[in-house]
Amino acid sequence: MLIRAVKGWIATTCSSKGLKRLWCTARPARRELSDSTMASLFIKSLSASLHWKAVKFSAAGLAPGFCTKGVDVLPFESYEKRSRASRHSPADPIDASRPSTAGKMENKTYLWSRYNEMKKLVHELIPPGICNLLNPANIYSNNEVNLGNIEIYGFDYDYTLAQYSNLLHTMIFNTAREILIDQYKYPEGIRKYEYQPNFAIRGLHYDVRKGFLMKIDAFHYVQLGTVYRGLSPVPDEEVFQMYDGTQHVPLHRMSDFYGKGPTMKQFMDIFSLPEMTLLSCVNDYFINHGIEYDPVHLFRDVSDAVTSVHVKGMMYNWIEQDLEKYILHGDETYAVLNRLVNNGKKLFLITNSPFSFVDKGMKHMVGKDWRDLFDLVIVQADKPGFFTDKRKPFRRLDDAGVLQWDKINRLEKGKMYKQGNLFDFLRLTGWGGSKVLYFGDHLYSDLADLMLRHGWRTGAIVPELDTEISTINTEQFTHGLTWLQVLTGLLERLQVYQDAESKQVLDEWIKERQELMSLTKNLFNPQFGSIFRTYHNPTYFSRRLCRFSDIYMSSISCLLNYDTSYTFYPRRTPLQHEAPLWMDQLCTGCMKTPFLEEMVHMR
Repeated sequence: MLIRAVKGWIATTCSSKGLKRLWCTARPARRELSDSTMASLFIKSLSASLHWKAVKFSAAGLAPGFCTKGVDVLPFESYEKRSRASRHSPADPIDASRPSTAGKMENKTYLWSRYNEMKKLVHELIPPGICNLLNPANIYSNNEVNLGNIEIYGFDYDYTLAQYSNLLHTMIFNTAREILIDQYKYPEGIRKYEYQPNFAIRGLHYDVRKGFLMKIDAFHYVQLGTVYRGLSPVPDEEVFQMYDGTQHVPLHRMSDFYGKGPTMKQFMDIFSLPEMTLLSCVNDYFINHGIEYDPVHLFRDVSDAVTSVHVKGMMYNWIEQDLEKYILHGDETYAVLNRLVNNGKKLFLITNSPFSFVDKGMKHMVGKDWRDLFDLVIVQADKPGFFTDKRKPFRRLDDAGVLQWDKINRLEKGKMYKQGNLFDFLRLTGWGGSKVLYFGDHLYSDLADLMLRHGWRTGAIVPELDTEISTINTEQFTHGLTWLQVLTGLLERLQVYQDAESKQVLDEWIKERQELMSLTKNLFNPQFGSIFRTYHNPTYFSRRLCRFSDIYMSSISCLLNYDTSYTFYPRRTPLQHEAPLWMDQLCTGCMKTPFLEEMVHMR
């Protein structure tokens, strides 16, 4: 968003002759410029413009020191007194009580003038065609990672090396539904429910005792409008009532380190999407038919039914019988593994899936000699216990997958092993620390222990990035979000006007802001929105993603876009007290005068 603002700001508001020539010269190649190059260009341009002409962007209370094109972008020349007054505290009663302009403009008229000019500025800052900037094939970094220092690459199997089609989720849903009806004697009417692939999103919490499926942010607050009982939203008033008059869920009721708490469960597995949908459908049936039930019993029954699909091997059988139907992008998996081996990297696989299932899938994607690419293969590892339990020894499997009884004193290339534990793994291989990079899709079971306890580098596979970035790249989202930020800034700065007419204006803005938040949420998912954000805060899922992964991407094929010596640099995320050039600050005057004046004299 910053780079977008920079591009628009330079293109539309800065016009020193030297600066204009600089920008025009760069224009043919500007889509090819990296973020760092753009940032560098912006700083040089800003510095040049500030030394060329220090004018006050007083039009809308914007920070003085920005250059204009000889004519104010926001023609509010008569607001000079307001610009000076804005140097006081935003809550300064002097500022709130004095007239809006030198011409004694009424507060209401002044507020709407600011509103309209900001809307015009936002439109000018985001020209058509500039929205499609993010690439879903990129790798995104939470921490600095130099691939040149990585000697060993490790992988999970399901949803990491092997990507599955959505047809698999439909099969899991249908089979678990039949188990509930045939084995647990649930009502026949449940059979009418079909899997809804776009109902739930990963990372949601389920209140076992209340039967609520909801999205919670990084601060343990429930996002209102995303609480569902069955297939119907729960009114905000009822949410407050059920949680003691607050949106906050206390820590002791939240999920633990692995996503399971005393009354809450967080669904972090991609395989959990059909489970969440089935839970909601069964709840919906019982509610609509007036059947009394204990939500705890329902949760356990659905969970057991879905677990049976995995434990009894039904899912494995479906995939093995039609690999073409269920496994996606196998050629890309082969390309990634082959490239790493050709660059001298060691590879290993640690998965909870059984040998025959992994063997058939890898032969389909990579070829019959797939094990030649790996230095070590471990199946049925029982993660996350593999990373914490020292008691389980490694067992060797022969080429047919038959369990052997010899004691394991070393781990050999090309051999297959079952169970074991990470402590023996580290002792027998000598692999450890930041020279190891391990990829997985489950933030808890795959990545958390490796990063926090053992110092491995970790990469999260987040397939949802494809659709999330596609939404972010739309003009509807970009314009909606930008105006939402600007409108929020206006509310923050102008809330000091407390007369009756001004309050009416502010109330209208608050209502519009709420509508904008709902609009941007619904673009991702009508029920729960984005998996990465609530209306403005990161989600609990995002918090874990940033904590447990150094880098994240939509699939391991993204590695093909980078050299094996490439360094990933995380963007500096501004803290609230810092002074980044965010859109709402540019547009609403939150950039303080002393900061920019200091920049003018920096030489």
